Amino acid sequence: MNFTLTDEQCAFQETARTFARSEWLPHAPGWDAREEFPVAALRAAAGLGFAGIYVKDEFGGSGLTRLDAALIFEELAAACPSTAAYLSIHNMAAWMIDRFGSGDQRARFLPRLMSMEHFASYCLTEPGSGSDAAALQTSARRDGDDYVLNGSKAFISGGGSSDLYVCMVRTGDKGPKGISCLLVETDAKGLSFGKKEDKLGWHSQPTSAVIFEDCRVPVANRLGAEGDGFTIAMTGLDGGRLNIGACSLGGARAAFEAARGYMLERRQFGQRLADFQALQFKLADMASELDAARLLLWRAAASLDAADPQATLHCAMAKRVATDAGFRVVNEALQLHGGYGYLRDFGIERYLRDLRVHQILEGTNEIMSVIVARHLLRQ
Repeated sequence: MNFTLTDEQCAFQETARTFARSEWLPHAPGWDAREEFPVAALRAAAGLGFAGIYVKDEFGGSGLTRLDAALIFEELAAACPSTAAYLSIHNMAAWMIDRFGSGDQRARFLPRLMSMEHFASYCLTEPGSGSDAAALQTSARRDGDDYVLNGSKAFISGGGSSDLYVCMVRTGDKGPKGISCLLVETDAKGLSFGKKEDKLGWHSQPTSAVIFEDCRVPVANRLGAEGDGFTIAMTGLDGGRLNIGACSLGGARAAFEAARGYMLERRQFGQRLADFQALQFKLADMASELDAARLLLWRAAASLDAADPQATLHCAMAKRVATDAGFRVVNEALQLHGGYGYLRDFGIERYLRDLRVHQILEGTNEIMSVIVARHLLRQ
């Protein structure tokens, strides 16, 4: 058990931190206010290898570990959690192709995903199946060399802007074994998109429904065999949960650092806020929560890298703890700023709005508790 990062990890952690502070942080408030999808900024991140952090290097991936990815996403999210979260979803989708795709599929899709010439989205949730993912109803009927899709996906990050959609569809009977995974390209006939959703946060990435109306997708675009889709989806989500947990840590750390700086400067009742013991204790609790969540997340990342049989359990634990702790810390940071924390000029409210959804997506935190309980009560 070694809690010290390697020299290589420290180097790309510093690279991500420097990049995020110089290239993302100055622009993040504007992206948020204008609801702008920062294509050039994402491609700049891809230029550093951040579009395929744990994709193998054969087609341009960085070939790093899940722990390495956690370090990178924390740094990126400290500047803009919304943009970092979209990049994490792109990474998850690209890894699914790298892990489960054929040689031809990997060669066709990965190079342009690694440069972010093309963007990728992950499509599992439907209007009638959120937490109950195995109940999805989007159908895919075989017709010669194509599947014909009908149905819709909800709350898709990158909807209408991405070039490739990694979609879970029903090719068989009810339940998880009837689900397959198809790669739907944006120019597919019969593919359309709903309106851009008006969200509380995550303004720098578009979200919409993805709609299939007799949408034809080549059989050659199926990942794995028919019936493998649910396993592929859940395997991808283990890593996605780590990524979104890391994004929570980054956003919360930025808010924590702002609150600490404010306490050292702001004076009330003749002394600095930092001199009030009650506020000192609050800051100490915030720092302790973040560190505990980070260690749990790193353990889960190491578990996933090692293909530990308990990796899914560890990822669920880490996702719940990191996203809950992250939101609490940002909320406390806003409280420490008083009325100023509620103003856009101070930036804390952007982190609060962006981090709230982390407790819902990649599996709600209630579902994370279900996963943990199931593991604990197995006989």
